[in-house]
Amino acid sequence: MIETEEARPRTSTLDIAGRDYRYVPLEGVMTRRELQTVPYAIRILLENVARTAPGELPAVLDRVHTGAGTCEVPFHPNRIMLHDTTCLPTLADFAALRDMVAELGGDPAAVNPVIDADLTVDHSVIAEAHGSPAALEHNLRVDFHRNGERYRFIKWAEQSLRGFRVVPPGKGIIHQVNMETLARVVWQDRGGHPPLLHPDTLVATDSHTPMINAIGVLGWGVGGLQAQAALLGEPVLFGFPEVVGVHISGRLREGVTATDLALTLTEILRTHGVVESFVEFFGPGIANLSLADRAAVANMAPEYGATCTFFPYDEEVRSYLRLTGRSREHRVVVDAYLDAQGLKRTPHSPVPDYDRTVELDLASVEPCLAGPRRPDQRLRLSQVPDSFRAEVPPTGRPRETDPVFGEAVPEGAVAIAAITSCTNTANPALMVQAGLLARAARERGLRAKPWVKASLSPGSRVVTRYLEAAGLLEPLAQTGFHTVGFGCMTCIGNSGPLQPRLAELVEAGAEAVAVLSGNRNFPGRVNPSLSLAYLASPPLVVAYALAGTILHDLAGQPLGHDREGRPVFLRDLWPADSEVAALVTAAVTPEMFQENNTTIREGGTHWDELTSEGSTLFPWDPESTYIRRPPYLSAVEPHPPRSLRVDDARVLLWLGDDITTDHISPAGAIPPDSPAGRHLQAAGTPPHHLNQYSTRRSNHEVMLRGAFTNPAVANLLLPPESRGGGGRAYTADRSRVEPVHTAARTYRQAGLDLVVVAGRNYGAGSSRDWAAKAQALLGVRAVIAESFERIHRANLIGMGVFPLEFPPGRGAAELDLRGDESLSIDGLDGVVAGHNTVVLRVRRRGATVAEMPLRLRLDSRHEVAYLRHGGTMPYVVRRFLPGTSPAPDRRLPAGEASAARP
Repeated sequence: MIETEEARPRTSTLDIAGRDYRYVPLEGVMTRRELQTVPYAIRILLENVARTAPGELPAVLDRVHTGAGTCEVPFHPNRIMLHDTTCLPTLADFAALRDMVAELGGDPAAVNPVIDADLTVDHSVIAEAHGSPAALEHNLRVDFHRNGERYRFIKWAEQSLRGFRVVPPGKGIIHQVNMETLARVVWQDRGGHPPLLHPDTLVATDSHTPMINAIGVLGWGVGGLQAQAALLGEPVLFGFPEVVGVHISGRLREGVTATDLALTLTEILRTHGVVESFVEFFGPGIANLSLADRAAVANMAPEYGATCTFFPYDEEVRSYLRLTGRSREHRVVVDAYLDAQGLKRTPHSPVPDYDRTVELDLASVEPCLAGPRRPDQRLRLSQVPDSFRAEVPPTGRPRETDPVFGEAVPEGAVAIAAITSCTNTANPALMVQAGLLARAARERGLRAKPWVKASLSPGSRVVTRYLEAAGLLEPLAQTGFHTVGFGCMTCIGNSGPLQPRLAELVEAGAEAVAVLSGNRNFPGRVNPSLSLAYLASPPLVVAYALAGTILHDLAGQPLGHDREGRPVFLRDLWPADSEVAALVTAAVTPEMFQENNTTIREGGTHWDELTSEGSTLFPWDPESTYIRRPPYLSAVEPHPPRSLRVDDARVLLWLGDDITTDHISPAGAIPPDSPAGRHLQAAGTPPHHLNQYSTRRSNHEVMLRGAFTNPAVANLLLPPESRGGGGRAYTADRSRVEPVHTAARTYRQAGLDLVVVAGRNYGAGSSRDWAAKAQALLGVRAVIAESFERIHRANLIGMGVFPLEFPPGRGAAELDLRGDESLSIDGLDGVVAGHNTVVLRVRRRGATVAEMPLRLRLDSRHEVAYLRHGGTMPYVVRRFLPGTSPAPDRRLPAGEASAARP
């Protein structure tokens, strides 16, 4: 808040092409020489604090100058981005927040976003159909049929919430849309005169948001609860980050792709340990990386644990803005402002001082995959078959010709081969490479094996435009890769059913795999029937579809034989880099992006037929199986609780290491025989329309029944023979073992709080707020783990759940847990921002059997407030009640926000 004249930021005037602009000069914050030692991403943070929270600037500057200690950084992004599976719960919370404010005597119309919010509907469409030109329209039609209620809710929000805008289904993926269309790089506030310039910054409810860092825009993923708070004017607060510099030298060798580079860096940086760090690239090798190459690397930031991965603005970004259709006037402003602020990197720019540095010679990168369970499991191509055999030993059974497929289905069959996700479909070189390989394969008479479900789901409609212009869309389709939709699809788990016959074989015990050009491959994520998946570049996805098995030796074995019976090797089909580059230059044009940009918010017939009224209060339908008023916003008291003490709690689950948000709150298809599936069918939903967990996130009854049902979840409190098949737990009276949802209900009925105990890296994976919401609604008051993933830790706090850490080197095994213990946690009422120590006491049959200090890290005073209020939303409700002062509206005056958009 700016309350005094002295606290206001000092601005200067900048003349750009004969027009004046205002800006907050960084040379008014530090000297030019000092600024040159500061990483570029930190320079942007300094500008943000100087402009939006100048009263906090001295503490941040002290941390920059000394390099010691920690401080709280209040970050005010210009905008928020959301996708539909995280946005729907956010919108439901907004609607319920208005209801709660009204019920407690406040003004519900005052509950509005105070910064711009863009929603891209990209996570719902499923690859139901494939293998034909009709697949695209079929999948879109099914998408609207299944999700019409959800999309009407989005239309209600678009009409009811100020500053909320939508990119409708079928247009592209959030991060690719952001990079190609929405990102400005430099923002213009036209609420004053002259206009105020500052760097474009954002946070978004998807962990792969750092992809936008490739064009010099600072942004990262946050949980839905953090995004809601930011939308309502709360700063995104975090501890001052460590910045790791990655020095790049050399250039990629012939045939080595951006995907190979991204997977290599994922392994390297995960090994070096960059969790919660900023990563920034420098060195002469950057000049040899295209913008799309950088985007693939930045996209993978959450897979190596970094908060963001930053590439400063340079001539390559300037060229990209021209390619993607940004106006010349805007490009001139961007270049001049960033140059004036010391935010433009040139080959002669001094190298900043980094906390640590990592070296990579691009020439050392080689073709690779990652898998079969994690993105950081990099494998040279020669290692891939052995990685499968390590998971699934050979059966030794002879393979017989299958009557459906007409040939023998091999071990390690590729069930899914998907060119999908923004990670790689945003890269024209990779897509053209895949198309050229497919064209060469078609000419030799090869196509995907009949058991392979091959699909193409680009992140932008521009992709199909340039593939068509290059004459490659048809060869891809004829090889098996028909366009099935424009969305995340297979990468997020919307892969749809397997080929029916292969599904039967998998059900009978065959182990098949997925190969995809995505960014995550956790067990069961791509498809609930597949526990093994490999990440690969788009051309290698095509190659494995042709081979039909992950056991294929791509270097030594032919992919097949041509019409004359001659063997066809991968090396025969692989295009030269020069051929790829020439075709990209010829086929990819600014006009394609310009046309796409002008129609990005046009939804087409299916979208236009949906109707909704923008009332202040949302009319909840009690019979809805998609959108229900969330219970955590239906009984909020006007005042926060007096005590936070946890007493006489029970351990619901004791889990191991690397429990992801996919394990806690699944996103894939809802199985008919699951608790959630049975609940929906009892409510009248046909089995073929159960949809995904990700599309049901605004129905807490479904999400609670899905919590911890992932088959890989094993409760270590149970006997070994009872741990398989998904999360199960003892009931409160220990008389039986039930699914987690059913067991947790017995503790709530007995008035007992619950605790989850886990190992390292709890909550890794997608920035899924329902992973925290589910635990809170199950009755979990605290999670005690060896370490937490950044976003999940914040989400737990946002739901009023304490994320407590064991002391270094210690863990749950010391507690000798059996499940009948009573736990108390002392010291919670006195917590402050910073590192707190609380005491866990474990009692069995009335006697204390163990005591252990636990650490509670709170990064800001806001996190303290959220815990004291029982979560972010109760805190916000109370802020809007009579007698309180809601956050100021930081948006532009009416009519000027849209004018400021490029």
